[in-house]
Amino acid sequence: MSEDGGVKIVAFLCRWCSYAGADLAGVSRMKYSPKVLPIKVPCSARMDPELVLRAFSEGADGVLWAGCHPGDCHYLRGNYKALRRFNLLKKYVTQMGIDGRRLRLEWISASEGNRYAEVVNQMAVEIGELGKLNWRREIPLEA
Repeated sequence: MSEDGGVKIVAFLCRWCSYAGADLAGVSRMKYSPKVLPIKVPCSARMDPELVLRAFSEGADGVLWAGCHPGDCHYLRGNYKALRRFNLLKKYVTQMGIDGRRLRLEWISASEGNRYAEVVNQMAVEIGELGKLNWRREIPLEA
């Protein structure tokens, strides 16, 4: 991630839907914030909460977790598992002193490049208003 003084957002995107939606936004030349680093994950349910904590500890100011719409998961019920995991993680990061608005879950399909661009732009504005997180390695992530 660049050290340009601006906010940085890491986006963990489901390979079947959200990543394809981000790709569609790109090939369609839609305007969206360059402050987002997209990372492809196999499924939103396969997201290890440790990855979110590591993103924050390594300098991310916000994290977007995106997957298929409920009922449209390539793995049938993965997005429902992701939702449960996300809700627990959001409570945890809030208890650790991180504003809950810095962590966001969205459902974005492969055909929703415009939705990806909207979500990314909106999140970049919100995180920009919150400012830099400056939360570095306060807890050890290794067992």
